[in-house]
Amino acid sequence: MWTEELLDQKLTAPSSQLIADIKKIRGDIMILGAGGKMGPTLALLAKKAVDASVLSKRIIAVSRFTDPIAVNLMHDNQIETISADLLEPDILSKLPDVENIIYMAGRKFGTNGQEAQTWAMNAWLPALVAERFKKSNIVVFSSGNIYPMVPVASGGASEQTIPEPVGEYAMSCLARERMFEYGSQTYSTPVFLYRLNYAVDLRYGVLYDIAAQLLGGKPIKLSTPCFNCIWQGDANEMALRALLHTGSPAVKMNITGPETVSVRDAAEKLGKLLSKHPVFEGEEAQIAYLSNSDLAMKTFGIPSVSVDELIEWQAEWISDGGRSLGKPTHFEERKGKF
Repeated sequence: MWTEELLDQKLTAPSSQLIADIKKIRGDIMILGAGGKMGPTLALLAKKAVDASVLSKRIIAVSRFTDPIAVNLMHDNQIETISADLLEPDILSKLPDVENIIYMAGRKFGTNGQEAQTWAMNAWLPALVAERFKKSNIVVFSSGNIYPMVPVASGGASEQTIPEPVGEYAMSCLARERMFEYGSQTYSTPVFLYRLNYAVDLRYGVLYDIAAQLLGGKPIKLSTPCFNCIWQGDANEMALRALLHTGSPAVKMNITGPETVSVRDAAEKLGKLLSKHPVFEGEEAQIAYLSNSDLAMKTFGIPSVSVDELIEWQAEWISDGGRSLGKPTHFEERKGKF
């Protein structure tokens, strides 16, 4: 039976590859924006990898920390935290000098009507961070939303695909990348641009969204015919291991699973496991937001959890009464309005 503790345990158990790589990373690690959906388990994963490697290395988590459950997870595991609003004037100067930065700060939902705040968080703040930590090694969380939609059968946009962001959120994500790219070019800062497509945590994610629609009796729209996703534990491992793959000019890499997942197939499999017959609406389009993760697979290896396993886990989590973070992905959005 799934519990919150079991889920966090699975998400934060370091692999032998991560433990080996953490030994090669010189210096402490600071995670900026660590209080979001992925940050708390990434911080704990890093702490466990450091402990397993018998190293003396600080893991510092920085965020406003509005979620008390996330705060307790880190405090219970002796992770050093700094409570800070990164947009507050002069706050960056008060943060410690750290050799390695994982930049997770960002804003997506609520962009419509608050575009200036989104651009401040996703473009202005990255410029300040790139200047403040120009001597650090930086992994920057980005998004596959910066790419254009591509044919379903294409295998997804590659790192060579020219970005064509749609909507202010995706545009601001590309701006975040450009600020760190500029910092990398100007100061020779080693940077890794981590273009993520849909992490799955069971408490949120594309699979949770589809299951929630099933259980709510809502028709599942097929206008977005397919998607990519990856177990959050694997995504977090890749983010930490990426500290060994930064470069100047900045390295760009798509981070997601190798499978192109059909919305129809995922809904039918979830429906069978949850004893709910899916109702579909519309027809499958021929293009979608998809990312080709071949480079990540060559660099980090195949994810430890397959999509079929994730579907089973997702159904079990919901059947066992697992909670939701209440943060839908809006994966079906095709016009960039968040």
